[in-house]
Amino acid sequence: MEQAAENPRRPWIVGVSGASGTPYAAAVLRGLLDAGESVDLVVSRASRLTLLDETGIAFRDAHWREDLREWLARGADGKPGTFRVDVGGVRHWAAGDLAAGPSSGSYPVKGMLIVPASTASVAGVALGLSKDLLQRAASVTLKERRPLVVAVRETPLNGQTLKHLVALDEAGAVVLPASPAFYAGATHIQDLVDFVAGRVLDAAGVPHGLYRRWEGELGASRGA
Repeated sequence: MEQAAENPRRPWIVGVSGASGTPYAAAVLRGLLDAGESVDLVVSRASRLTLLDETGIAFRDAHWREDLREWLARGADGKPGTFRVDVGGVRHWAAGDLAAGPSSGSYPVKGMLIVPASTASVAGVALGLSKDLLQRAASVTLKERRPLVVAVRETPLNGQTLKHLVALDEAGAVVLPASPAFYAGATHIQDLVDFVAGRVLDAAGVPHGLYRRWEGELGASRGA
C-alpha cells in the first residue's frame, strides 16, 4: 500500500468577498506567504468588481497568477511595485467551482479566513446557503471544527446582520471587524491596513510582524 506523503500540503483558505477592502485581503495574503504558509484562494464574483474599482486590476481565472502578483505588489495607496511577492504557494479555485477541493471536508486545510467579509457573505455562511465556493468552503470549515475568521467590513450593521454574526460566533467562528486601532503609531494608510491584517493572522495563530503590539507603556508609539 502506497504511503502518504510525509508533509502533505495543508493550506489556509482565503476567501475574498465583495465588500470594499481589497487591501486587507492583499495584506493577509502577503502575511501568510511571508510566514511560509500555503494558500488556497477563492475570489468571489462580486469581489472582482470591487478589486477592479479599487485597484484597476481585472482578476481573471485564466491569468490569475499574473493578476494576483500585480495585486499583491501594490500598497494600500495603490502604488505599484511596493511589495515583492512570490505567489508560488498559492492555489486558485474559481468561485463557481463547487467540485473544488475546499468544498469537501476530506480536503486537508488548516482553516479559512474571509477577508473582507461582506454582509451578504456573512448571511450566506450563517444560513448555510453555499451558493458559491466561498460560502461552501466556510460551511465546511465550520462543520469540520476548523478555524474560521470572518473579517466583516461593512458599516453600519443592521439587526439581521448582527444576528448572523452572533450565529457565526456560536458556531465557532471568530468575528473580527476590520477596525484598525491607532495605538500602534500608524503614520500611513498601509499601517492601518496591516494592523487589521495582523489581527486576522493573530486569530489564525500565524506569526507576523505587521504591527507594533501593545506592551503596557503609554505613548510608546510616539517615542514619549
